[in-house]
Amino acid sequence: MKFGIFYEHQLPRPWGETSEQKLFQDALEQVELADNLGIDYAWEVEHHFLEEYSHSSSPEVFLAAASQRSKNIRLGHGIVLMPPAYNHPARIAERIATLDLVSNGRVEFGTGESASRMELEGFGIDPAERRPMWRETLEQVANMLAMDPYPGFQGEYFSMPPRNIVPKPVQKPHPPMWIACSNRDTIHLAAQLGLGALTFSFVDPAEARKWVTDYYDTFKRECVPIGHTVNPNIAMVTSFSCHNDEEEALRRGTDGFRFFQFALGHFYAFGKHKPGRTDIWKRYEAVRDELGLEQLGGGTGGIGTPAQLRDHLRTFAEAGVDQTIFIQQGGNNLHENICEDLELFAREVMPEFKEREEARQRQKDEELAPFVEAALNRKERMKELADDEIPAYPAYGFSIAEVDTSKLPEDQKRRVEGLRRMQEIAERQDMASQ
Repeated sequence: MKFGIFYEHQLPRPWGETSEQKLFQDALEQVELADNLGIDYAWEVEHHFLEEYSHSSSPEVFLAAASQRSKNIRLGHGIVLMPPAYNHPARIAERIATLDLVSNGRVEFGTGESASRMELEGFGIDPAERRPMWRETLEQVANMLAMDPYPGFQGEYFSMPPRNIVPKPVQKPHPPMWIACSNRDTIHLAAQLGLGALTFSFVDPAEARKWVTDYYDTFKRECVPIGHTVNPNIAMVTSFSCHNDEEEALRRGTDGFRFFQFALGHFYAFGKHKPGRTDIWKRYEAVRDELGLEQLGGGTGGIGTPAQLRDHLRTFAEAGVDQTIFIQQGGNNLHENICEDLELFAREVMPEFKEREEARQRQKDEELAPFVEAALNRKERMKELADDEIPAYPAYGFSIAEVDTSKLPEDQKRRVEGLRRMQEIAERQDMASQ
């Protein structure tokens, strides 16, 4: 099993002038440390307007900065919001490819549709349309990353003419693609489309086996890739705090995880939010003592001693989970404690799983190879344009021939005349090539 760390960039009130700056700088230090410790992934969300819960509105910027402070850790969008009002598909493709280039091929392309009222209505998105928006745009972003040129598209939610999207990513045909999954139906969909499943539902290991079995059975039987390759993987999020003293581990980790769950519920389930004024932390403090770990549901098993974490993670591994992602930055968890806990985990817990990972991955790849081939053979690919089908678009400057230069200043006149000469040369070249 592989391991990842997870960022919402939570920042409970009250805020000081440098609170956000410290939040981001601490997170970059944590990613650098995780890379040095051999942790496999760093995941960051995209959210908008979810103050206190998530100050992560530009994950591509943070991940680009993290790429320059690390060498091996995979850099995961967990997730990119796909409805076009959030991000135009061409801009997504450009950013994913650029991040892949500056990180030397370490991008994981997680995708999703979002579900909070603050975000959807803030960008004018119809909640009922978000799933078909996600599906339409994800397929086209994969095409943009893989095709030269992109043939263009006339869709229900966005359209664009033929263009060659540049740059192209290091990972061919495109980085591994994932979808955020909050329920079993979405995990089933991930398998059908050949996507990795990022599960944020905090399921307990006992339930994980059912999810994993359904995912891989579905992948083998039904997968028709939405992208140009497949990424059969399941990653599950869990809480995290690791200390040799169980009580200290609970003290360090429980409050942050409680707030994580409470703030999540505030924006997605039960809260009423007044932008810029609602104090979620104060509301949390008022009910904190009533929120026991048993009320938080699954996901609390990542808080404890190294021995307890080892037992917890073995159950996930035995269930077939490919990656466990730790929520180490939640609520007011201290940067210093996060770093200490990651170091202890890497020293005392991770080696057992690392020792088995290469053999596990090799066995898995061999088992899935014929099913991957069959899935790729089922995909209907977008038609490539032949050279004579690619339209040529005259620049707006072609009207330069009509410009009256008699009344222009000398410097502008020389510039227009220079452009006309370049146009004449280009036209002769075009005629010679025909």
